[in-house]
Amino acid sequence: MPTAAALGIPSPGDWNPGLSTDPRVGSLVGALGEAVVTDADIVASLGTEMTPAVVPGTALAAVRARRTSDVVTALRWASEHAVPVVPRGAGTSISGGASALEGSLVLSLAGMDDITELDVENAVAVVEPGVITAVLDRAAGEHGLMYAPDPGSYETSTIGGNIATNAGGLRCVRYGVTRESVLGLEVVLADGRLLKTGRRTAKGVVGYDLTSLFVGSEGTLGVVVSAVLKLHRRPSRPPATFVATFSDLADAGRAVGAIMSSDVVPSMLELLDRTTLAALDSWRKTGLASDCAGMLIGQVDRPAAGDLHLLQRCLEAAGSLDVALTEDAREAAELVNIRRLAYPALERLGACLVEDVCVPRSRLPEMMQTIAAIAAKYEVTVACAGHAGDGNVHPVFIYEPAPGAGVPEPVWAAADEVFRAALDLGGTLTGEHGVGSLKQRWVAAELGTESLAVHASIKAALDPAGILNPGRAF
Repeated sequence: MPTAAALGIPSPGDWNPGLSTDPRVGSLVGALGEAVVTDADIVASLGTEMTPAVVPGTALAAVRARRTSDVVTALRWASEHAVPVVPRGAGTSISGGASALEGSLVLSLAGMDDITELDVENAVAVVEPGVITAVLDRAAGEHGLMYAPDPGSYETSTIGGNIATNAGGLRCVRYGVTRESVLGLEVVLADGRLLKTGRRTAKGVVGYDLTSLFVGSEGTLGVVVSAVLKLHRRPSRPPATFVATFSDLADAGRAVGAIMSSDVVPSMLELLDRTTLAALDSWRKTGLASDCAGMLIGQVDRPAAGDLHLLQRCLEAAGSLDVALTEDAREAAELVNIRRLAYPALERLGACLVEDVCVPRSRLPEMMQTIAAIAAKYEVTVACAGHAGDGNVHPVFIYEPAPGAGVPEPVWAAADEVFRAALDLGGTLTGEHGVGSLKQRWVAAELGTESLAVHASIKAALDPAGILNPGRAF
């Protein structure tokens, strides 16, 4: 008779079968040992993300990957047993793209957190997917470099998660979103094959741009296990930072258009509305709560002669109430931190459905007015913050949570109108958070029938069994 080990059945010390009733999990534990998590509470925590709008399913198990071979083994097992796989990093997703699906395997990449190489001469970093965004930026900073993408969750979000959603951030107005910083990838496909894409040179056009295909694919085409990333020279002196207040958000939108049409190249241009400023003041006593409808916070790296004067003219011409400029590093850091604390401040007001529409910059004033009108129509509290220089606005729908009740219908109705308004203005449903599961009902309206068919063909070619994050993105 064959031994238990020969049959792939783990010893009692490797796996407690009382924590998982599915016999298939035994062979996974036999292959990966302690990397497999079967404790129900731990699996549940690994299958949860930040948004309260998504109720996670119950996963069969989780794998805490430490190396590429763990990911290969997990995907081969999942492919063989037709088990859906939900890849995840730090779980900072707010679109429903990283929460567990019923009967799924949660694949955590957070433990793959090595900066494999930091090539100072060529300004390139090679990293594993679990590297925290801010950790990479600080490591690059020790050599006078920086990793430019800096989403609001940059102190906790991982590079792999940023790649999965093509994350943006405060600096993306000058340096671009994650896609502009990814030169190459190593990706494990659904059947366990390891695919290398891209290169580490500044230029290269051999073959299709498979790297860009995986960036923003939300874990539906493959699992990133390594990335070659472009770094930038860090400015040698603090940026010039400005703050401007407005009595009308539409005026703030016009100021954004004026700045972006000028010779000034901002490295940050952020918007905070009245509700957000009041939440920040209530929490941190910032002194920002006032009669103004909104505030712009911006920076300019290495300002040229005359840049600050031109900035002030743009802001005043758009109707700013007050403009303050500083080149003091401490003051600049405090102002940027105010922007980063916007979402935590709003969370204190209730449950938050955080959305992510993006419109052409010239339509930003109209988008802001439309959001305010929709909030009034449905009597829903909607705060707005976002990367105004990109036309990327985050309407945050705030509501009183009720156990098991989910998102109230008036909030969904208001969100529906906001999404449709963004599309009507030539915009998109999401600039950086991803579609996940929350925005699927609107995807067809943006992509159209033929585009959806092409998406489905690509998915079928790379994941014919449909095990990678099924039901997400489209």
